[in-house]
Amino acid sequence: MTGIYIHIPFCARKCPYCDFYSVSYRKSLAEDYVQAVIRNLHHYQISDSVDSIYFGGGTPSLLSVKQISEILETCSKNFKLASPEITLEYNLTRTDGNHLHELYQAGINRLSVGTQSFSDSQLNLLGRTHTAGQNLETIRNAEKAGFRNISCDLMLALPYQTEEILSETLDILISLPIQHVSAYLLQMEEHTPFYTNREILDNLPDDDVSADRYLQTVHTLEDAGFQQYEVSSFAKTGFESRHNLKYWFCEEYLGIGAGAHSCMKNRRFCIPRDADLFCKSPVQKEITIAENACDDEERLMLALRTARGVPESAFSTNARRKFPILIKNNYIRKNSENQICLTPEGFAVSNAVISMLLE
Repeated sequence: MTGIYIHIPFCARKCPYCDFYSVSYRKSLAEDYVQAVIRNLHHYQISDSVDSIYFGGGTPSLLSVKQISEILETCSKNFKLASPEITLEYNLTRTDGNHLHELYQAGINRLSVGTQSFSDSQLNLLGRTHTAGQNLETIRNAEKAGFRNISCDLMLALPYQTEEILSETLDILISLPIQHVSAYLLQMEEHTPFYTNREILDNLPDDDVSADRYLQTVHTLEDAGFQQYEVSSFAKTGFESRHNLKYWFCEEYLGIGAGAHSCMKNRRFCIPRDADLFCKSPVQKEITIAENACDDEERLMLALRTARGVPESAFSTNARRKFPILIKNNYIRKNSENQICLTPEGFAVSNAVISMLLE
């Protein structure tokens, strides 16, 4: 099965921590961009069935329902769809139920809501334009509109994010009609306003506090029925993101749009981060990242970031010698299928543990 990722780079306002490619929304540019997406969808041939379509951004919900419908109709005409999971990242530019109902009727069956926090002070710190109340309104309206697969984004290790503040957000989150949570540690990206913001830098939590907030989130969500299935993702049974799992298990996905990435036939490539170039080009320009992607080491590294784990036999003799100390310190364990996988404590320091095992 293959996935399709469609990057929609438009934002009403760029968040000060975000390093994803985005540009200011303009109606005329958005229409040109949608036509370029459609043109490129016609260009590619996919022999396998498509079981996931993901609208990421940016803010894909800035597109009109008509534009989203045109893209989905093109996918339907050009590819063999296998009851696909169709996700739209929904940032809170609007919260009315009619818009959400129209998106659901257009074929979007999974909503990924950029909530980030249920604390107004934390949302303000992050430069978000919505409030905690609008978070609640959006999710409740999404359920009324028919959505039964709703994911919420949550940001951790923020300045001033105490255990109590995070606890309040988590308590609200688990009370809502959602099935999935993506929880990310704040990353200080070099080319963002946060990177040079002295107040932010002076009040970042240290690694130990960041790990505490992460583990607090893991245990609260798991107690509420959200099982951790990869380093940043938690889902109720049967609601793991079909599309995101493709990234972790080296399954094929085609990326369309400025800044999009693809992995097809063991080749990784990306598209230049230039919306104007994407619109003007008859076919999007591909920049090769790796010709022999998804080798054994990469597969092992990526699979270790999932709860499914890796067979013990996949590790080198040198790596297996390190198992006892990592198990003793509760960083890895053997699951019921005798696979080696990281514990929550291991996920909290996954880069270090994986580097140790791959040395």
